[in-house]
Amino acid sequence: MKIKESNITINVSNLDKAVSFYESIGFALKNRWSEHYAQLTAPGLTIGLHPSGKDKIAGNSGNVSIDFTTETFEETKSELQNLSIKFSERQESGGEFLHFTDPA
Repeated sequence: MKIKESNITINVSNLDKAVSFYESIGFALKNRWSEHYAQLTAPGLTIGLHPSGKDKIAGNSGNVSIDFTTETFEETKSELQNLSIKFSERQESGGEFLHFTDPA
């Protein structure tokens, strides 16, 4: 699979405060999708901020995730299946997503 873009996403309790904090230490706002998600950049790093309560974090991979986009959703899905990597699929207005965890 060819990765086009990637970032680290951090679940935060208050999106506005988190965006302000990262801007205050030198990150620049790249994109913001209302109260749903924001991306900020610094040289060599892109972070995403996702508002989530503690109940949303429990039972998943934690407070931080690695996100990336690929050339073709269906090809990526097939590659994960061929590698016997278990994943869940989600579709929403923001796009199509495959969620999986590493084996460690």
